Amino acid sequence: MPIPRPGATASRSITATLDEARAATEQVTARARRLLAIYTPDLEPAIYDDPRFLETLRKLVLTRGYARVRVLLADPARVIYDASKFVRLARRITSHIDIRNIRADYRSNHSAFVIADDRALYYRAQAAGWHGIVETDDPAVARRYLAWFEEAWLASDPQAGARQQQQ
Repeated sequence: MPIPRPGATASRSITATLDEARAATEQVTARARRLLAIYTPDLEPAIYDDPRFLETLRKLVLTRGYARVRVLLADPARVIYDASKFVRLARRITSHIDIRNIRADYRSNHSAFVIADDRALYYRAQAAGWHGIVETDDPAVARRYLAWFEEAWLASDPQAGARQQQQ
């Protein structure tokens, strides 16, 4: 679990290390009931191939038949699809997990985030680092990022992500 820092509240905490980033991602994923939205440069293996995250994700999609996981990749050229445990899981449960390559004009966003439903969010302003903010119960903040995600999702090519997953 991320370490509470000065200024943190019961629903907000700060991350600064890889272990905290992993814990925050797992924490937000565990809060999802129907939708998990992930914006990441390249399915960061240090986070998304972590066994605890994958188990939490697996529980979400297998125990809730209506749950959906949507992933937008900002830099799909860096993803090693055959080596990714996340992609292997997505291939097994394709009815629940969709991956799309984000359209080029949205790639200027250098952040990374995970949103559970429209309530919880783990946000890193710079995807290259582990410093971030976890909001576990702030619908206004989560909806703000989810609105951007939805816009980018709808504008992005669903076939591009599917083609690369199958390679």
